[in-house]
Formats: sequence, structure tokens, C-alpha cells
Amino acid sequence: MQICVPRRGKRAAALAAITSGVIACLTLSGCNSLYSEGATAGAGIAGAAIAGQVTSNAAVATGIGLGAVAAARAGVQYTQRIVHTDTQDKIAAVAGPLTVGAVAPWVVTHSVPLEEDEKGRVTVSRTISSGALDCKEIVFSVDRDATKDRPADSAFYVASVCRDGAKWKWASAEPATPRWGSLQ
Repeated sequence: MQICVPRRGKRAAALAAITSGVIACLTLSGCNSLYSEGATAGAGIAGAAIAGQVTSNAAVATGIGLGAVAAARAGVQYTQRIVHTDTQDKIAAVAGPLTVGAVAPWVVTHSVPLEEDEKGRVTVSRTISSGALDCKEIVFSVDRDATKDRPADSAFYVASVCRDGAKWKWASAEPATPRWGSLQ
């Protein structure tokens, strides 16, 4: 009796590698760099597999590979912006109702663990404007608990929040650039 085992093509292998990476990433906490590098590598593998099926022209194959890597990077940056926006919105929601000088804790638990869950404190340092355009300057901390490898510490940042209807929203880009980089 002969057993027939179907052969998987390069595309199927690339898809399996990408799927395995995504599953591994989702089971880890704070896997942003694994996610970023894995998406780029997976796109390179998938791009090579597709290019090998489509053409034997090196220039076209290179273009397909570079396009796949660029698309993967854009996708990673998009998801990072979503995570950062969620964090910013949570901080703004806590800071908005505070009076000048009041301090409140904030906590963010990410539904997809691309970055570590975070917590800290926020205070309103001044009211920028009130009335038709309510805006406040805030100072917030990102607090890390002590582990066996490092002591507890806090990092502090300044930002602005403004009322958007009934919600308070993040209103600044530059003050938080050291924290989130250019991916606001």
C-alpha cells in the first residue's frame, strides 16, 4: 500500500511560518519587537515564495519582496499606533475630570499583548483653556514594579488633553515623542 503525502508549496510554508510566529507572539507578553521583526521576516519569506512562483526576473522578484516588506512594516506601524492611541485615550480619560493638582492612577491592559500592560499616575498641571475648547496640560508617569533584575522606577512625561464632546482625548504629539517615538 502506498501512502500519498501532499507536498506543500513555498506559499504554504511561508504562510505556516507567519501563522506560527503570530501565534507565538500572541502567547507572549510584551512581544512588540518579536512582532515587528517577525512580520518583516515573514513578509520577506512570503514575498520570495510569491516572486518565485510568479517570475524568474530578478528585478521583478526584488520589487515583489520589497513591496511585501514595506507592506508588513506599514501594518506593524498601524497596529502600534492603535495600541498607543488606546493608551493615550485611557490616560486622557483619567486626566480630563481632574482639577489642577489632583492626582489619579491610570492603568492600561492591552487586549493583544504587543506591548506590556502599563500603569502610572497622572496630574493636571494647568488648565490651558476652558469654555468652548477645554484643554489641560498633564504630567503622567509610567511606573514599573521592581523585579529580581531591576528596581522599581518611574518615567515622567508632559502632554495635553482636550475635551472632544463628552470624552477627553490626547491632544499633543511632541511632548510624548521620547515615549512612543514617531508612532503617535
